[in-house]
Amino acid sequence: MKRLPRVLVGVVLLFALLGPLLADLVIPDVAALHLHNPAWPPHAKFHDAQYIVMSALLGVVGFTLLLRPGGEPRRRFHIAAALASITWLGMFGALLFPGTAPIDPEFEADNQLLLGLDAQLFIALVMLVTLAVALLAERLATRE
Repeated sequence: MKRLPRVLVGVVLLFALLGPLLADLVIPDVAALHLHNPAWPPHAKFHDAQYIVMSALLGVVGFTLLLRPGGEPRRRFHIAAALASITWLGMFGALLFPGTAPIDPEFEADNQLLLGLDAQLFIALVMLVTLAVALLAERLATRE
């Protein structure tokens, strides 16, 4: 039980580290909606690339904190979990800005919803629930 929280946070960090890179740049069908979308102006692509790099950096820093020995492991665990949440919370926060949408209008007709959510928002929700489970499991493990 004591390893489960760290494993769960590690999984979310891995998704933050690789997910945006794969989805927005590498996987052809999904990347066509992002960096390979010819309708996107260069400045929009710049910010998507910025998001990819920032997510990867958050993943690397989070893994460093999570896996580093010594010091205050519980504190580092909580900071790593907080870092792991940023990529996913940012998706929901982005919806609060005017003119934003999880998918461009030209792709809306083909967009498949998962439990009423766009796929990337569904993944973000799963990642945040995973982090909540990790934090709960960590709290229960420290009571033992």
